[in-house]
Amino acid sequence: MLPLSEDVLDRLWAASQRGTRQRGFVEDPVLAEADRRLNKANMTHWLVSNLHEPGRRVEPSRDPEMYIYARDLVLRGMDIDDLESWRAAQRVGWQWWIEACFAATTDHDELRELVEVSGNSMTTFVDDSIAAVATYTDDVRSELGRGAHTQRFATAQLLLEGAPISRVRAEEQLGYALTGHHVAAIVWADSEERAPHLEEAAEHIMRACGATRRLTLVVSTSSQWLWMPVRGVPPVAGIQKVLAKTPGVRVAFGRPATDVEGFRSSHLDAVAAQRLLARLRSPHVVVRYEDVYLVDLLTADLAKAEQFVANTLGELATADPVIQRTVRMYVSERFNISSTADRMFAHRNTVDRRLARAKAMLPRPLDQDPTGVDAALMLLELRQDQQPSD
Repeated sequence: MLPLSEDVLDRLWAASQRGTRQRGFVEDPVLAEADRRLNKANMTHWLVSNLHEPGRRVEPSRDPEMYIYARDLVLRGMDIDDLESWRAAQRVGWQWWIEACFAATTDHDELRELVEVSGNSMTTFVDDSIAAVATYTDDVRSELGRGAHTQRFATAQLLLEGAPISRVRAEEQLGYALTGHHVAAIVWADSEERAPHLEEAAEHIMRACGATRRLTLVVSTSSQWLWMPVRGVPPVAGIQKVLAKTPGVRVAFGRPATDVEGFRSSHLDAVAAQRLLARLRSPHVVVRYEDVYLVDLLTADLAKAEQFVANTLGELATADPVIQRTVRMYVSERFNISSTADRMFAHRNTVDRRLARAKAMLPRPLDQDPTGVDAALMLLELRQDQQPSD
């Protein structure tokens, strides 16, 4: 029998994502990845069990992914009654299984028995797994109760949705002032093994931003939402330095904003920044939406974004990253070569030579479209293993 390939797992996950009513599992990269891991764990468990003990009822997987999935549902206030997501993944898994069965034997009697037994087995397994998730979520709810976290999350959701709620009441429930300046951030771990470091990372981030307090919502096993009463976000390099203490943890910042609307808008910026990294499969550890908002708009259609980069940069799109960074710094410094050289710790003549090479590669003079060139270079930078320029 053929092994379960990554392509099949991707198809299972895609079907689950299309079928779900829980949009958070599609829109939040951390939850989407948890959904993918759960699909992989369940399909692998069912397959291995059937190969080892054909025809025997397959008990729900005891893989940690099941409990993580259930906990994330509860933390985000989601319903467990999302059968179509499970059934959509089941249909894809069943199609793959049937193709594998027909490839394994041409004996009609054997095929008939195999299809009948395995069909009942898969359906029962999915039903039992749904029931197991329901049990897990009940356990998590009992563990969390109707405590402060549940109340804070519900209040934050109302604010983020723009629902009418008294500012005074919201502040009492959140334990956080909604007047003044806010910077929102999303902190998440690349893997479950790194999740225990989230709180430490959040503390480092808060202090690096110059804050002495923060509102923290634990929104999944691997992510937190933060709000800090500060006026701005430090340069990327500074945040990257403090996060070096907690490898595998990443952060996306929203733009600074004020009052109740700022509480909402800064968070939505952070969400957009996190999704941008996921969309581009970017390895960046730190992203500020103020640096990438134009790239976010450009990459709503990735094919068009690629064409934009090619048309805007020409040969510069494949040039040495040092030359590309020099151009970005030059634009940032308002075309001042001396300031660019100082920022890059390079000799003025070196910067001059790099810019001359870059200008020769561009299809149009740099001063005709500096914003477009900078945005295209930022898009390329996000896909590389380096952090964006501050």
